Amino acid sequence: MIAFLIANMAPIMFVVLVLVLLLGYPVSFSLAFVGLSFAILGIQLGLFQPTFLQALPERVWQVASNETLLAIPFFTFMGLVLERSGMAEELLDTAGKLFGPVRGGVAYAVIFVGALLAATTGVVAASVIAMGLISLPIMLRYGYDRRLASGVIAASGTLAQIIPPSLVLIIMADQLGVPVGDMYKGAVIPGLMLTGLYALYVLAVTLIAPKAAPALPAEARSFGVGADYQPVMHAVALPLMLMIWGMIALFAPGIATGVLSSFVPGAAVTLETFVVSEGWRIVTLLGGFVLIYILHRLLLANLPRPAGRALGLVLFALAAVLALWIVLGFGRALTEGFGVGAYALVSRWAQFGGVIALLGAGMALMRSPSPVVASAMGKIVADLLPPLILIFLVLGTI
Repeated sequence: MIAFLIANMAPIMFVVLVLVLLLGYPVSFSLAFVGLSFAILGIQLGLFQPTFLQALPERVWQVASNETLLAIPFFTFMGLVLERSGMAEELLDTAGKLFGPVRGGVAYAVIFVGALLAATTGVVAASVIAMGLISLPIMLRYGYDRRLASGVIAASGTLAQIIPPSLVLIIMADQLGVPVGDMYKGAVIPGLMLTGLYALYVLAVTLIAPKAAPALPAEARSFGVGADYQPVMHAVALPLMLMIWGMIALFAPGIATGVLSSFVPGAAVTLETFVVSEGWRIVTLLGGFVLIYILHRLLLANLPRPAGRALGLVLFALAAVLALWIVLGFGRALTEGFGVGAYALVSRWAQFGGVIALLGAGMALMRSPSPVVASAMGKIVADLLPPLILIFLVLGTI
């Protein structure tokens, strides 16, 4: 028996660890119990030196005093707060309604919200549990294929491993001895690519087998305030683009001011002249976005229909001019040659987003300016904005 233990100590230790975990004990206590128990057993069998245990306090102190690992308990707590507060459920419900008329809309919503939850929880279990409890009954209720529904939830839950901020990246940064910020920069593009590939897979399934992922019925797409789906979608285009521009301003203020100059010539120079600090330039940009949103909501709620129709036509004209200018800019860039760096890509997409925002705002003001539509738009913004703010706060502090 002793010879068998000595020859198979490692596999026996692994099996015991699995059994202890299956009993429901926390991972940290399970690892500590199994490690110390087998250390004592190894001492009795002559496989382990008792002097090695003297390094245990030093190792514990080294981990406890590591400032990088200090982010892990706070980060995990933040994810639990997000899940228990109901913010994740409201976010998924709103995203499902936004994608409702599209085949596989709830699956797209699961992927989108899964990416946001990944950036706010950083824990795979929390993301998968939240998505499973909230979205799986909805998907099965409306006739989604069980394999597609469970697969989308499981796949989007794993995004927590790679989309920053991530606990795995924090631990890897500590073990590799590199800054956490560098790990985050390296993981952003692969994480977004993975999210895009999941969405492409759902698109392929909806094209091949439309019954596997049907669109939501009209009654399931109500925003709860008596507003029709189409006017709300037109109205929400501008706030969504403002959120995206706000993300650009927070993560890349230099690119954001450059994009602003492409819309308003000389805006970047004016900002740099009157606002010296980069932090205050970001605050100024975000404040401008907030003012635009407030003005848009006030006009949408209070503008009479004739005035709304006139203002909508003006916004349509501006969108047409901007679209023409973007097309001419692409043509000029193709003839002169331009790089595909971050600034060029972000600038082009931001300009294209400006056309969408103007068209959406113009359509909303032209067709149905009303307090009901403004209220529905405000509810969508209120559901989407807190998780985004939470992501920015976490990324900034870490």
